[in-house]
Amino acid sequence: MSHRILIIDDESDIREVAALSLETVGGWEVMVASSGMQGLARAASYRPDAILLDVMMPGMDGPTTFRELRKNPTTMDIPVLLLTAKVQASDQRAFAGLGVQAVLTKPFDPLTLPKQIAGVLGWD
Repeated sequence: MSHRILIIDDESDIREVAALSLETVGGWEVMVASSGMQGLARAASYRPDAILLDVMMPGMDGPTTFRELRKNPTTMDIPVLLLTAKVQASDQRAFAGLGVQAVLTKPFDPLTLPKQIAGVLGWD
């Protein structure tokens, strides 16, 4: 079964590598957004099965975007996985306290990213 994933990240390299990984290795349908605002709009119209959300973005950061997703009845139940370069234990606890499905760290391995996501979401 093909899953639909929305990647929200301001770094084009990360979006491209993650999208290629999820499409090629995972066999999933991928849509991308380059900002929190664009991500909110795309999440509402695209209705993905999950969202891979960068933490540090200019304008609207990942945690703010996550809170906005939860306010919208159309997007409030979509599982969100944060993607971050912040690996301090205190950061990890703060992110987990938001209510996200998981916190994945950058850099990630493109060959195992789909398996990581599938494992967290019970898609295996």
